[in-house]
Amino acid sequence: MQTGENLLMQQLTVSQELDFNSETYKDAYSRINAIVIEGEQEAHQNYIQLAELLPDQKDELTSLAKMENRHKKGFQACGRNLSVTADMEFAKEYFSDLHQNFQTAAASGNIVTCLLIQSLIIECFAIAAYNIYIPVADPFARKITEGVVKDEYMHLNFGEEWLKENFEASKTELEQANKQNLPLVWRMLNQVEKDAHILGMEKDALVEDFMIAYGEALSNIGFTTRDIMRMSAYGLTAA
Repeated sequence: MQTGENLLMQQLTVSQELDFNSETYKDAYSRINAIVIEGEQEAHQNYIQLAELLPDQKDELTSLAKMENRHKKGFQACGRNLSVTADMEFAKEYFSDLHQNFQTAAASGNIVTCLLIQSLIIECFAIAAYNIYIPVADPFARKITEGVVKDEYMHLNFGEEWLKENFEASKTELEQANKQNLPLVWRMLNQVEKDAHILGMEKDALVEDFMIAYGEALSNIGFTTRDIMRMSAYGLTAA
């Protein structure tokens, strides 16, 4: 079994071998970069809508929305640094199902489902992807991403704390929302497996990091280990 330090050294070695200016790298980067830009844009919009659904937390949620917009601009700069045009059409389609599920939940006032999609699934997805990407990123993107990932933990914490305080009333809806949305994560990871590999990011590591972050979030909210194992199994066969 590899230690975290050995894995980091392995990733840094991979980073040194990557040709950030090759056409193959730039082609893959055009989609991965678009995904993180669109992910931050989705998060920006989602937090604005959550601010309307949770007026008592409006100031905090508006602040989180502004932070996500800054992240988007940072990742746009990463693309410009490599002279890559992000494939935003691909990215919008990539997020379309999660986007639709959030919009449907928001229209129905289902705050718990909205928080699971944005504050747990999307934030844990982002944290996993950014942590795996940092050791293999080009120097400019590494600096940007290191700053972003620190903020994402703060965003994850907002959802955790609200759901923890409302756990008993939220538990059933959380389980239903998990069943509906977690399988989308596996499909999304499968969809970019080849592009991520070209950038030095392995799917198995992304899955592992996501499951660790997601499982810890569910535990912090109040779910038991047995609950988490059951909930985590949804869609896992697709991974």
